[in-house]
Amino acid sequence: MAETARRIDRIDTAPRFTAADVARLNARFEGVGTEDVIRTVLAEKLLGEVAVVSSFGAESAVLLDLVARADPSTPVLFLETGKMFPETLGYRDLLAERLGLTDLRNITPDPAVIDAKDATGLRWSYDPDGCCEIRKVIPLAAAMKGFDASITGRKGFQASTRTGIPRFELDGDRIKFNPLADWTKADLDAWFESRDLPRHPLEAQGYLSIGCAPCTSVVKPGEDPRAGRWRGWDKVECGIHGEPIVRPGEEPVF
Repeated sequence: MAETARRIDRIDTAPRFTAADVARLNARFEGVGTEDVIRTVLAEKLLGEVAVVSSFGAESAVLLDLVARADPSTPVLFLETGKMFPETLGYRDLLAERLGLTDLRNITPDPAVIDAKDATGLRWSYDPDGCCEIRKVIPLAAAMKGFDASITGRKGFQASTRTGIPRFELDGDRIKFNPLADWTKADLDAWFESRDLPRHPLEAQGYLSIGCAPCTSVVKPGEDPRAGRWRGWDKVECGIHGEPIVRPGEEPVF
């Protein structure tokens, strides 16, 4: 009797997602309402294993509410850098309970790395990029190892570096999903009011984009909402949201 041919094991080296996948998603959901997009993406698992990355800042409640309405068990990653405002930590706990988020994960930096590279806790004052790297970028990269995609609250109006961001973009071989990319400040305010969502307690004091306490300041009239981040430095992003590989109009033809 002939033996069955032995199945050859192969390591799958194909990327999770490609530029073509991003183009298809942006085309499929063009003109579709935000709530419907989120519900469909999560229900059909179009992006595989997904996590929300949230700062629990001034506008975070809107995205978290939309996700919770679709699936409150969606993992939510919060970067607890050790430098956050106490008000942000309290707001995090309030929103998690209010919205029924059942999988909130507090991501913290490696204590050994902090001891080796920021023992004084003052790295933010002379090397903000390095501080963000060890307290945010590296911890998030480790936390994302089990996920295929992230959901962010980035919006095009927030800063010139975010103008024109698409709903879906390639992030390495993962996908970054920006459901609120085309929302305006008026859209956000209307959602806060219609859903009776609590505001971040620092917003009333003029903090319109809220990150770590040492690197966040009040936004002055006429400034863009992220002007209060790293004031005085040539820096507008922490590093967890690098330039997307694929921008609108650059998608491949297929």
